[in-house]
Amino acid sequence: MDGSTLFDFRRIDAAGGVQAIRRAVARELPVAIEFNGIGYAVLMATPADLVDLAYGFALAERLIDRAADVIDIDQHETPQGMILRIQLSEARAPHIADRVRHRTTESACGLCGIENLEQALRPLPQAASPSHAQDAALFRALADLPAFQPLNRATGAVHAAAACAADGAVRLAREDVGRHNAFDKLVGAMLRAGFDWEGGFALLSSRCSYELVEKAVLAGCPLLAAISAPTSLAVERAAAAGLSLRVLLRDDAVLAYG
Repeated sequence: MDGSTLFDFRRIDAAGGVQAIRRAVARELPVAIEFNGIGYAVLMATPADLVDLAYGFALAERLIDRAADVIDIDQHETPQGMILRIQLSEARAPHIADRVRHRTTESACGLCGIENLEQALRPLPQAASPSHAQDAALFRALADLPAFQPLNRATGAVHAAAACAADGAVRLAREDVGRHNAFDKLVGAMLRAGFDWEGGFALLSSRCSYELVEKAVLAGCPLLAAISAPTSLAVERAAAAGLSLRVLLRDDAVLAYG
């Protein structure tokens, strides 16, 4: 499914001139996620690379450990949005039941539907072995990232998440209107393809929130770089898990933590 659609606008300049233009707009619609027939969450997402989203979201929710835990994924389009029906192996059923017990509402942020604070800030494993990337690799990846953002180039409205090699080469990227979804899509694509981080890092075109830190740790990412600033909880969670952060990445400087 295409990630954008065309709309007719009127462009009004500072001098009062008016011009009719047609512009691509990023698609955003509800994506309902079911695991083994149980309604689990509704994400507001761009309807592209949804299978990748399913794998990455399941990993981030700690419902799966590997790609083989996913038995089947069915995409169903409705007038209201998309439904992703994900069938996990029978061995994962207890994880679904346990997680659902702690969710009181369906939400995209990963916190609003959590019943208690202990579930909101569950312990994280220790981050993977350190990244081999030097600082120069970050600047190379930042410079190359726009070439891997065709949807944002067309619409100016979506985030990107990229898996980068230790030398800064962008290996794989995914886009979405939601920064969480973009990262889930990237992780899911890597999981399906059997890609490892190989001493590289993840680059995000967004602020560094605690949810993204958690997704990085659970995906085995050794270093997380973001073009915007972190939140306090993101820094604290990264420090506790041993994840290196590089934030406020610009073409001439970056802030390093860990």
